Amino acid sequence: MAFGRLERHRAQAPMSDINMTPLIDVMLVLLVIFMIAAPLMTSKLKLDLPKANGAPTQTPKQPLRLGLDAEGTLYLGDERITAEELATRAAAAAKTDPTTEVQLRADVKVPYGRVAELIAQLQAAGLSRIGFITSTAAPSR
Repeated sequence: MAFGRLERHRAQAPMSDINMTPLIDVMLVLLVIFMIAAPLMTSKLKLDLPKANGAPTQTPKQPLRLGLDAEGTLYLGDERITAEELATRAAAAAKTDPTTEVQLRADVKVPYGRVAELIAQLQAAGLSRIGFITSTAAPSR
């Protein structure tokens, strides 16, 4: 004799999906809390710092902006100059501050040899910090 039903019902299958809504809600609440708390965590400590008679920091010197166009014309800033004027101005800048930077903008059509001569002229004047200014490349397609 059997006690119970003859029909057998299968047990419901366990839920295999995680309900993400409560997890996202908790994450957003934590995000809001951190967004509010982060600016408050910056240092509000008021200090009376000691005074010192040190040498004032030097303001960065303006670099020499040197341009060389496709025809070989030299420009110092926006002013057209000759090679002799460049030599005297570079020597004066090197005498004032040997760490003066030269920012060199050369046209793409200028031969490499001319740029090398210009660099040698600047180094002979005492300037060794020479930076090459380029434009950003067009995005590749």
